[in-house]
Amino acid sequence: MSIVEETPTPQPRRSGRAGGRQARRDMRAAPLTEDVRPVRAGMQGGTYRPLSDIDVEKIHEAVLDVLENIGLSQATPTCIEACERVGAIMSDDGRLRFPRNVVLDTVKNANRDFALHGRDPKHDLHPNGNKVHFGTAGAAVHVVDVEKNEYRESYLRDVYDAARIVEGLDNIHFFQRPMVARDVIDPLEMDLNTLYACLSGTTKHVGTSFTLAEYVPEALEMMYKVAGGEEAFRARPFVSNSNCFVVPPLRFAADACDVLEECVKGGLPVLLLSAGQAGATAPAAIAGAVVQATAEVLAGLVYVNALVPGHPAIFGTWPFVSDLRTGAMSGGSGEQALLTAACGQMANYYDLPGGSAAGMCDAKMPDIQAGWEKGIAYVLAGMAGTNMVYEAAGMHGSLMGFCLESLFLDNDALGQAMRCVRGIEVNESTLSIDAMRDVCVDGPGHYLGHGQTLDLMQKDYFYPDLANRFSPKEWAELGKPDIIKLAIERKRKVLEEFFPDHVEEVIDRELRERFAIHLPREQMRPA
Repeated sequence: MSIVEETPTPQPRRSGRAGGRQARRDMRAAPLTEDVRPVRAGMQGGTYRPLSDIDVEKIHEAVLDVLENIGLSQATPTCIEACERVGAIMSDDGRLRFPRNVVLDTVKNANRDFALHGRDPKHDLHPNGNKVHFGTAGAAVHVVDVEKNEYRESYLRDVYDAARIVEGLDNIHFFQRPMVARDVIDPLEMDLNTLYACLSGTTKHVGTSFTLAEYVPEALEMMYKVAGGEEAFRARPFVSNSNCFVVPPLRFAADACDVLEECVKGGLPVLLLSAGQAGATAPAAIAGAVVQATAEVLAGLVYVNALVPGHPAIFGTWPFVSDLRTGAMSGGSGEQALLTAACGQMANYYDLPGGSAAGMCDAKMPDIQAGWEKGIAYVLAGMAGTNMVYEAAGMHGSLMGFCLESLFLDNDALGQAMRCVRGIEVNESTLSIDAMRDVCVDGPGHYLGHGQTLDLMQKDYFYPDLANRFSPKEWAELGKPDIIKLAIERKRKVLEEFFPDHVEEVIDRELRERFAIHLPREQMRPA
C-alpha cells in the first residue's frame, strides 16, 4: 500500500438516500491496480507541438551551423582527444568545432533504448519515444517552512525526508537530489551523504551530482555495495549523474567534464545538462535559446559517445528564462513553459531520450500563484512528450526553496497533468453510440448506472488525493478543510511513521565504517 493511502480525505455524513453516491465515492477512494489506473509513468505525450515542422527544421539547421562554425571553447585535453577521434576539429582560436557529419552520425548511432532503473523494478523508467515521467531535481539552498511562512537553510535530513515522501507518491516517478545539504561542509562528504540520503529514502531511480572527479570513485563504491557488487550495478544502474558539462554560452566546464568521464567509466547514465538563462547566458529570443541549448547538448552527446559508444545519455536541454526587467530568473513564466515544451519537441525530433525542467515556480509558498505556474508548465511539458521532466515537484522561489508539503500537492497536480498527456481515446466503444441507445431509447435517461460509466469511472478518470470536490455545503459540514493544512498533516504522518529500510543493516554498517555518514542510524528508525 502507498503511504499516501493511509490518510484518506474525510467524507461528510450522508443521508440514507445518498447511499448510492457514497458507495461510488468509496469505490473511487479504493486503491487501484496498475492495469486499471487512469495515469501511470511513461504515458505517451507528443500531441502538443509548439514548433511547426518547418520551425523544427530551421532550428536543426541553425544548431548544425553553430556547432560547425562557432563551436565550444574551453574544452579539456581529454575532451579534445576524444572528440577529435570521431572527427571534431580543434581550431587555432581555441574552439572545438563539430562538422555536420560528426553530429549527424552521433545522433544516428546514439543509444535511445536504455532504462533508468529503480532498485525496485516496478520503478524502472524507459525514457524513449514520447513517454513522459515527472520527478524532482534542483539545488535549493532553503526549505520552505509553510507553517512559519518563512525560508530556512536546507539540511541533509531534509534530503532524506524528501526521498521517503517521494517513495509513496505515485505521480512523482523519480527522485533527483532537490536540495543542498548545507550542514555538511566538506564537499566530498556532502556528495557522499547526499547520495546516501537519497538511497536510504527511496527505491525509485535517483539522480545526483558530484563536485569533483576524484569524488566519483568513492561514490561508485557506495553504489556498488548497495547494489550487491559492481556487476549488479552495471546491469541495473539505479543512479544517474546530472552533469552541467557546459557553462553557457558555448563553453565546456572543466571540473564537470572530468566528473562526466569518471561517471561514464563507472557505468552511470548521464544527464547532459545545459542550463543557459535566456537574456543572460542564452539568447533572449526563445528560438535562439532552444538553438543554443540543443547545440550544447549535442556537443556533449558527441563527447560521451566518443568516450564510450552507445553510453546511456539524456538530452538535457534546460534553458531558463529571465525577467528582462530585472535579470532575475522566472521559472514560473509562460515563456519557461514554452521553452521546456520546445526542448522536449527537439529531443523527439532527434528521437533521443530527453529531459527538461518544468514546475520550478516563482511563487515563494504553495499558493494560487504556485498553482497556475506549475499547472501550465506541467501540461505543456507533458503533452509535448518530454521524457524526463525535472524539478517538477516541491520547488519554489525560482529554485531557491524546496517545500515538503508541496510534494503532496504537486503529486495531485501531476496526476491531472498526466491525464491531459493521456489524451482522448477514440474508438467504437468510446464513441458511445450503443450507450446512448441504451440510455435514451431503452433506459432511464441518464448514464449514472450504465455499465460503460461504471467501467470507465476507474479506468478513465483521475481522482485527486488531497484536493476536494465537495459542494460548499459539504465543505462546511467537514469543518472547511484547508488543503495546505491537509498537506502539513500528511507530511507529519509520513515523517513520523514511515522509516524505509532501503539500505540493509549489514550494508549500512559497512558504509558507516567506510564513509563519514552524517545521518544517525537511530534517527532513521521509529522512536
